[in-house]
Amino acid sequence: MQAEVLFLFRMIFTGLFIGTIFAGYYLLKNYQRLFGVDPNIPSENGSARAYSKVQIFCVWAHAVFLTGAFALLLH
Repeated sequence: MQAEVLFLFRMIFTGLFIGTIFAGYYLLKNYQRLFGVDPNIPSENGSARAYSKVQIFCVWAHAVFLTGAFALLLH
């Protein structure tokens, strides 16, 4: 592959990696607002909220690992 194309892919995935890190910061900063108790859903219990948190953070972690791997390994 040509060096220009690899540089372009590296820059794209570096930008995605930084964006994903900022998305994680946003999740942590607004943790209570996003994952706290919702008075509009009275049947929601702690287990349902915990499951939602785990799903969101697992998807975020996979996105961080994939974008970081592509950004660092495209040399």
